[in-house]
Amino acid sequence: MYKRNNARDARKASGWKSSGSNSNGRRGGGSGGRGRFTGDKIDINRFISKAVPQAPADAFKAEYTFAELPIDDNLKRAIARRGYSDPTPIQEKAIPAVLSGRDVIGLANTGTGKTAAFLIPMIHKILTNPEEKVLVVVPTRELAIQIEEEFFAFAQPLRLYAVVVVGGANIGRQITQLRRRHNMVIGTPGRLKDLVDRHVINLSQFSNVILDEADRMLDMGFINDVKWILSLVAIKRQIMLFSATFSNEIESLVKTFLVDPVKIAIATKETSKQIDQDIVRVAKGLDKTDVLHDLLNKAEFEKVLIFSRTKHGADRLSVSLCHRGFKAESIHGDKPHNKRQKALQMFKDNAVEILVATDVAARGLDIPNVSHVINFDIPATYADYIHRIGRTGRADKTGVALTFVEQG
Repeated sequence: MYKRNNARDARKASGWKSSGSNSNGRRGGGSGGRGRFTGDKIDINRFISKAVPQAPADAFKAEYTFAELPIDDNLKRAIARRGYSDPTPIQEKAIPAVLSGRDVIGLANTGTGKTAAFLIPMIHKILTNPEEKVLVVVPTRELAIQIEEEFFAFAQPLRLYAVVVVGGANIGRQITQLRRRHNMVIGTPGRLKDLVDRHVINLSQFSNVILDEADRMLDMGFINDVKWILSLVAIKRQIMLFSATFSNEIESLVKTFLVDPVKIAIATKETSKQIDQDIVRVAKGLDKTDVLHDLLNKAEFEKVLIFSRTKHGADRLSVSLCHRGFKAESIHGDKPHNKRQKALQMFKDNAVEILVATDVAARGLDIPNVSHVINFDIPATYADYIHRIGRTGRADKTGVALTFVEQG
């Protein structure tokens, strides 16, 4: 990582140490705006935990391989080309249930392979009957595009097509794409509603519906839009709902729209054992950005995702880091769609080593090889913290999560 060499040794002065404390965390300064912030109520000791690398004996052993699934042979070859041989726990349970035609509730955290858990049986269903249409409803643009990429990785050799319809992108281009042959539509609730209102898309043609990151959609206030969308899809349909949690709102949604669903819950620890979690104490009078600067100057900070509480804070911190000689980009909900995608792709491709983000990047995104997650601002809730730090320590790698705590 390219850095300036004249950083002050603020980290040393801050008293950062790898041990717990009984003091209470306090709101990080300089972000602006209160929103639903409750981070100062989180016991900071919950941000401290040593990583425990996964032992070979703890590795999950699937009961079958993908080659043994009753799916199209061309799809099996596409799966093999992806380098997949054994399913993950959520895939092992969900794929047979979806293939049987049952409605499914899948409770699992991000990073567990749930995208393939619904894509593989849906692609098989389309190959069996090319008239089948699949609707995937997601909370964010980034997740929609990530699912599209995964779909094409499996389906492109099979000449199957998907269209992404999300807010913030050119709706005219999306309308043009919808008029071409496609098998799957992946969209955010607001843009789907807009396209229905324009009579561009007829949801009654969709007999397969996936709600991905359902709890996040409801957290973002999409409950009425999701209910409206589900009321318009085919009467005879199969619905798959994937979520990290099962709230009362989701339970109500399930009772209203799903029929005798199979419920699959993958037991997971609140946070991955492969994440080394610690706090960074910022002494009174020190500039948090100076402390961050000195951390980022260390060689082990190879690919860093930094979370800011506000959109303005994310932009300001990104600019400040660039001025200090780092290669950084920012991503948040107010950033234009094309700039968000460019920033995210640059980070994935290692063209920049630092991405400063709001919680828009905390859920559903699969960003490989993130060495560190830094909470520059304490998250609003502990659940937000869990989702933020889940961007590191993925697959068989150990990650590091650091949370800035200002001293009084």
